[in-house]
Amino acid sequence: MGPLKGTKVIEIAGIGPGPFCGMMLSDMGADVIRVERPDNPMSMGRADILNRGRRSVAIDLKDPRGVKLLLDMVEKADMLQEGFRPGVMEKLGLGPDTCLDRNPSLVYGRITGWGQDGPLSHLAGHDINYISLSGALHAIGNKGQKPVPPLNLLGDFGGGAMLAAFGMVCALLETRKSGRGQVVDASMVDGSALLMTMIYQFKAAGMWRDERGTNILDTGAHFYDTYETSDGRWIAVGAIEGKFYQLLVDGIQAADPDFADQNNQSKWPELKEKLADIFKTKTRDEWCDILQETDACFSPVLSMDEAINHPHNTFRNTFIDYEGVIQPAPAPKLSRTKPEIQGLPPTPGEHNSTALADWGFSDDIIKQYITDGVI
Repeated sequence: MGPLKGTKVIEIAGIGPGPFCGMMLSDMGADVIRVERPDNPMSMGRADILNRGRRSVAIDLKDPRGVKLLLDMVEKADMLQEGFRPGVMEKLGLGPDTCLDRNPSLVYGRITGWGQDGPLSHLAGHDINYISLSGALHAIGNKGQKPVPPLNLLGDFGGGAMLAAFGMVCALLETRKSGRGQVVDASMVDGSALLMTMIYQFKAAGMWRDERGTNILDTGAHFYDTYETSDGRWIAVGAIEGKFYQLLVDGIQAADPDFADQNNQSKWPELKEKLADIFKTKTRDEWCDILQETDACFSPVLSMDEAINHPHNTFRNTFIDYEGVIQPAPAPKLSRTKPEIQGLPPTPGEHNSTALADWGFSDDIIKQYITDGVI
């Protein structure tokens, strides 16, 4: 049912952002074949939900016959996605020039940390390194304390996989008008910088200090932070607008007149301490009873286990039980061509015969590749 139904994608198996990009395309209906090594050391079995919804073909790409098979698949594909260091696919004989020569309308997606070129492009790295170069990591954390990595959400998944998927689908739309394919160079440095656009906007306007923990969205403001409750749990407040802030002040019954001076930054540290004392007078659930049904921009800080069972998330099916594994549901929701999980995470090579047959390879060719040990 998904909007990408009928779109054929080759995903060269990798880690982190590559599988997430493939998952997004599959959730939206694309027929994604995951090409991987027969001895994939990263497989987590049916819990490997980043690999959900694809079929797996295990091809020996160090064998020239395996390279030929993949190039034959490229002729039938709309998109190819890979996440190796620059030059690796070229060394395999599967670089974009070769693939576009075989299929001039192919969209060739490349996800890397540093990008396909530049002084650092040949170096290893991980999410934390890429977001440190874009300025994102420096901005996250409390005043006077070290930067805090936001898991690997900004680089791997937001700046890498999601922007790669967006770029590839944009390129596919253009290809359907022009008939010409192209390369999508998705760098996690570039992507995480793009995600920082509003913060750089604030800085350009003189509204953001280049010192973490001193600004409106980085725990500098007392009305945008997390606070511990009497039972050792946590709540979050984000009452930026004046009318919402007043509802927060009224809800917690803060009589101190200093709370009326919301945007006086010189008072923020003191007001933060006062709020911390107030929120420690009740449990998290007691504060939920008082504030959650108001526009005070209040919420409990839920653990992963709690998030799965929260009434709002259960109502919207934010998490689903798919074949016994609880996992985030496909998103965003579409009204007509609804995204859905197309199947369980595959084991390497699980669909060697069926996937290749569906892509137009004859039984004799498939059997020969199996006999030769290519797949």
